[in-house]
Amino acid sequence: MPRISLFKLLAVALTAVVATSSVAAENYPSRPIKIIVPAPPGGAIDILARVVGNKLSLSMGQPVVIDNRPGASNNLGTEVLAKAVPDGYTIGIVGGSHTINKFLFKNLGWDPEKSFEPIVYTHEVPLVFAVYPQIPARTLPELIAWMKAHPDQAKVATSGRGSAQEMAAELFRLASGVPMLMVPYKGSSAAQPDLLAGRTILYIDTVSAIQAQVKAGSVRGVAVTSLKRAASLPEVPTADEQGLKGYEANTNGGFLAPAGTPQPVIAKLNAEINAALKQPDVREKLEAAGIEVQGGTAQEYATRMKADLGKWGKVIHDAGIQAE
Repeated sequence: MPRISLFKLLAVALTAVVATSSVAAENYPSRPIKIIVPAPPGGAIDILARVVGNKLSLSMGQPVVIDNRPGASNNLGTEVLAKAVPDGYTIGIVGGSHTINKFLFKNLGWDPEKSFEPIVYTHEVPLVFAVYPQIPARTLPELIAWMKAHPDQAKVATSGRGSAQEMAAELFRLASGVPMLMVPYKGSSAAQPDLLAGRTILYIDTVSAIQAQVKAGSVRGVAVTSLKRAASLPEVPTADEQGLKGYEANTNGGFLAPAGTPQPVIAKLNAEINAALKQPDVREKLEAAGIEVQGGTAQEYATRMKADLGKWGKVIHDAGIQAE
């Protein structure tokens, strides 16, 4: 076949692919959309999926179904999303574990970047240094001094392997040099009773999960992990402003689609989700739950993801945590 004819065939084929993608985007969505949540109901990403999903069903004219797929440190649902048909009818929302689990598990079945198309960075959830109130520390420097003076009592609760709580505690240990006896639990509901009873002295938990106890005085909030104060706990200073410069350990995330989802579909989803995030009632609901609303382009989310992978990969390496 003459070379010029081959070029013409390739050009025609490429034009056909672009045209098909454009038509698909113009007609999208023409049936229900499913949002996979790789966590149980009630957490930050589940709340966000439901609030945003309700808005998408109205603006896009199709039902939006929430599919909770918890298990295996959020890996189960994330793998289901990675293997879904890349047509825009199955998308998902992920949290902080998305950029952590790569370094903790040897055989994930998905890659945080290669297996997905970023849609939009949706949220950040600051964590709070929640201290057993019988400990005299009222500031972060006082807590650091107390833990160094009482290494045998420095029991720190975490929410299990790879959790945002564990990573925040490890980053704190590396940044401050405090001794820690790490005590793993299966989530906040299991960890909080032992903190309230003094069986542990510190739990770095999400604002959304522990703000009620902080406000009630059941635990003492001595610092938040964001670089600016949390909107729902403005009275609690940041770790950064108390001398732990640069310390930041929010859990965060956003919406993803399986790799290969047409870019016109990604663009449409990005526009619709950004519009939903700007609505006052959406922001009010999310901020009341301790979720700080973000937004932006798909590329901005990809850039943030890459930065988080670098950050948590280094923390896990420096802390000597071995992959399973």
